[in-house]
Amino acid sequence: MAGGDGVETPAPKVGGPEPVAAPAPPRKGRGAALLSVGIASTGLLTFLFFSVASHALGSDEEGLTQYGQISTMWAILFTAMSVFYRPVEQLLSRTIATARARGEAHPPLREPLLIQAGFAAVLVLAALLARGTLEDSIGSSSMFWLLVGAGVAYAASYFARGFVAGHGWFALYGALVLFESVARILFPIAALVGITSGQIAVAAGILAAPLASLLVVPWAIRSATRRMGAEVAEAAAAGADGATSAAGGAPVAGGSSTPAGGAAGLRAGGSFAVAVALIQLGEQTLVNAGTLLTTDKAAAGLIFSALLVTRAPLQLFQAVQTTLLPHFAALVATGAPDEIAAAIRKAIGYIAAFAALVVVGLLVLGGWVMPLLFDGQEPPVLGLAVVAVGMGAHLTAGTLNQAALARGHAWLAAASWVTAGALFVAWMLAAPIDDSLLRAEVGYTAGAFVLCLLLSRVYRRPATAAAQGTPAI
Repeated sequence: MAGGDGVETPAPKVGGPEPVAAPAPPRKGRGAALLSVGIASTGLLTFLFFSVASHALGSDEEGLTQYGQISTMWAILFTAMSVFYRPVEQLLSRTIATARARGEAHPPLREPLLIQAGFAAVLVLAALLARGTLEDSIGSSSMFWLLVGAGVAYAASYFARGFVAGHGWFALYGALVLFESVARILFPIAALVGITSGQIAVAAGILAAPLASLLVVPWAIRSATRRMGAEVAEAAAAGADGATSAAGGAPVAGGSSTPAGGAAGLRAGGSFAVAVALIQLGEQTLVNAGTLLTTDKAAAGLIFSALLVTRAPLQLFQAVQTTLLPHFAALVATGAPDEIAAAIRKAIGYIAAFAALVVVGLLVLGGWVMPLLFDGQEPPVLGLAVVAVGMGAHLTAGTLNQAALARGHAWLAAASWVTAGALFVAWMLAAPIDDSLLRAEVGYTAGAFVLCLLLSRVYRRPATAAAQGTPAI
């Protein structure tokens, strides 16, 4: 029977208790389309946030320095969010989707909540210990507290994203991240038109975005949960025989009513989260090391602007990744490896076409568009085309990574990402190319191809027994 992710869920075992009728499966196509629109808009709005910020701050020496400090602040924050918070998002997404595919009861949330709270506490403690260094990098104590506040707020935001993605509420996921991006870009716009002014007024949008989303997240999840419960009750009243609870998480015949939890669940979930944290550390090293290892803030801002060529598509690709992990996890749980291979081939084909389009677009239009977008921060077009090629390899690696996580190879995937990230850092520190911008562009692209090669080897390994067995939490 088709579940909420469009995958087959196992039929109830004969002789078990009466199954709980399921609601009609959600319209995956519409939800995925709205997710794609939301994430695509988010990537564009993030790109425009920095474009508008560069114009609002000006192209004089002070403005370029302030832009570089905001770029550094965002690089630090996005690295921290990805390393500390995205693991729990993916843990929730995978576990809830697996339980739904098997027709099991909704997995407990205590363990991932504890993990996320622990990550947030570590993040705040690390920031306080490194306060002096951070303030030197981003300009002031006010910028530091904006950074810390945003870091805490995103802990709740990413937890909500994992919960929503695991249930297949992709339209809601897209709406939440789009809402964040709209809130963020209002701040540099206000500075550009003269309502506000200065670096803090622009950077405040980075904190305001997650705070704004937290105003609507509880209402949105409560509304979706209530609607899901009503659909279950209606289907049960209609006497739907043999249905599984693919969209609702209610116990069904053949499914375990008590998912693994307690100390064992915490250890398993913690192990997965730590592995994904290392994956995110490796990815953010590839994207941000070029900016963070450059002491000249004006040059750092230039490198940051160049790598926006990969940042915006990476945010766009989250639309695909958000659906891939729960989809792959459900396929592994129900034994459909051929469907995973077909989905990966299709995704890589789209990625190759997209990367080629970006390369051609940059070579043809980049010389005219970049000066309009970035006041005093327009990198040479040929280097941007090199970054776009690396972006294609990076997105391909991200697709292979989702399959590795679903198949139980999180630690092998983590080793691949950490290796690629470490090679990029070594390249930047060795400085075989004097020009820091060109060095970052070439190093990023080479690192992305190394990563893609390593993950292709991990992908060839079959799923582990644990991945096909009991959920992690």
